[in-house]
Order: sequence, then structure tokens, then C-alpha cells
Amino acid sequence: MGRIVVISTGGTIASRWQGSGFAAEADGQEVVATAPVPEGVTVELVDLFSVNSPRLTTAHQLTLLRTVHEVLADPGVDGIVVTHGTDTLEESAFLVDLHHHDPRSVVFTGSQRPMGTADGDGPGNLYDALLTAANTRGLGVLIAFAGRVHAARGTVKTEAVALDAFADPSKELLGKIGYGKVTMLRAPQRSTALPLPAMPEVPPRVDMVMHHADGDPVLLNAAVEAGAQGIVLVGTGAGNATPEIVEAVRAAVARGVLVALTTRVMAGPVTEIYTHGGAVDLVAAGAVPMGTLRAGQARIAVLSALLGAEDPAEQTRLLRHALSTAGSVMAPA
Repeated sequence: MGRIVVISTGGTIASRWQGSGFAAEADGQEVVATAPVPEGVTVELVDLFSVNSPRLTTAHQLTLLRTVHEVLADPGVDGIVVTHGTDTLEESAFLVDLHHHDPRSVVFTGSQRPMGTADGDGPGNLYDALLTAANTRGLGVLIAFAGRVHAARGTVKTEAVALDAFADPSKELLGKIGYGKVTMLRAPQRSTALPLPAMPEVPPRVDMVMHHADGDPVLLNAAVEAGAQGIVLVGTGAGNATPEIVEAVRAAVARGVLVALTTRVMAGPVTEIYTHGGAVDLVAAGAVPMGTLRAGQARIAVLSALLGAEDPAEQTRLLRHALSTAGSVMAPA
């Protein structure tokens, strides 16, 4: 079915007991060796790094992004699987998807249980990811986990420890894996790919600030003073805050800070319904509403926009472009 390259980055799927808890330790070869390989698939390995995903930096993620592009420069490669920690998998997968223009699939996977455990889910997830990478095209970046296929865009970690860890709370399931077959149920919605960004010497700082009852602008203002070039405001409800935070957003935007507005609610879009500090006022102050993208992926979209331009108006245009979607056409493998 094809030549698939596995890029190993660590996470629970590469974790062993360290005396007081688990941490990524195994190299890519050990991870790949745990899983059966689908018939007709040949596997090659890029052992990129092995870290717990909460420790990933923008530099790690940009290195992964560039590695994906380097691997796909070989026309003989039929697809890519990325093994990754689940805590920030949704962020890295969306970053790669925003810049992915190739019809060949890039499939992220990982595990909720460490390698070597009797009930470990890593081998099965890796098998499913290999199968998905070899049998899909034209769908962008995917996540294969617990017998399900998810689009990178919109998919978040919804379970802290349960095996079926990922879902897009605002959309129906993309596909299923079982009995050696991948069945796609719909086509994902994607924006056209952004250009591959340069590797900056110092990546732009992008912070997240969550609103809550009795919330004030202190943390948002502190982020600006700390040098944040982008801020994701996580509002309540459909994307709401207070008049004081609206003024802080207006001041930040006036200083050239790119502000995105999302919500702490699990599903549904940011919507301009309320004033008196609500999304109506925040958008009027310059915040960009992020639709159904939640905080982690909203931050990635802001990061990509900042990496793509220096002019604030162009950064805003790129951010809005990252939010635009069109139907993806499923192509045969």
C-alpha cells in the first residue's frame, strides 16, 4: 500500500517509568517496534526528538513542520505518521495542517498509556495511523486515535486519561478504522495552505488569557508588557468579557498586538451577540473571532500569522485566512 515515514517526537507512546512517574525516554525505533505493520506498508523512521509534549516549544514545533516538508520532498514517500504526546498534539497537528499543501496524508497519533503496559493503546494506534496514512489522500493532516479518524482543525483532547481521547466537539466524526479498513464519513473543512515560515531566531511570544467571574485586565496587560506579539483571549459563553477588558484589547491592538477571541465553552462558535463587554465590543475593539477553534489551536493560528508577516494589517489578514475553510475533495489513495 505504500512507503510511510514515521516521525517520532516522544510523548506517552515513548514513555517509561522514571521512579516517580512516566516520561518520554524511548527512541523512535523502539516505538515503531511495538506495533504490527499493515500488509503492503513499508516503514522508515525519522527519530526527531523524545520529549513529553507539555515541554514542546515553538522551536520544536517549527522543526517538526520543516521535517514534514523535507520528507514530502521525496516523491517516493506515500505518507507520514507523527507519533506525539497527547497534551499538545492538537496544536502541532494544526500547525502542520495550516502549512500543508500536499495531497499525501500526515497522520498524528500517540497513546494514553505508556509503552510496555499490558493494556497499552500505543501499538494499536500506531497501526491505525500507518493504515490511514497509506489509504487516504487529499484530506490534509489527520489524527488517528482509538479507532477514529479526526481532522486536525477543530480536534482537541477531550479526555484526560480515557483511551478515546480526541474529538471535535463542534462537528461530526470524520472517519473510522477497523478490520484493516479506513472508512471516511465526510470531507474535512480546510483553508488553503499558508507558506512555510522561516525559522526565527526568537519566535514571537503568544500568550493566552482566560476570562472568569471577577476577571480584570491585569493578566492581559501583563502579557503585553512582557512582549507578547499575540494574545488569545478565552472568553466566557459565545466569547464575552467585560468593558474593562474591551479597553485593554483596544489598547493592545493599537500597540500592534494581534488579539484572537475564543471561548472556554467546549462546543459552538464565537458569536457577536452581547455588548457591555461581550463579543460585539471585543470584535469592534480589534479582536479577531476564532469561530470554533479553541484556545490551543487559536494560539497556533496567531503564531502562523505572526510568522507570515510583520505588518499588523497583514498579520490580521493571514489570521482571518487561516479561519476560512472550503470543502476538501477526497481523492483515492
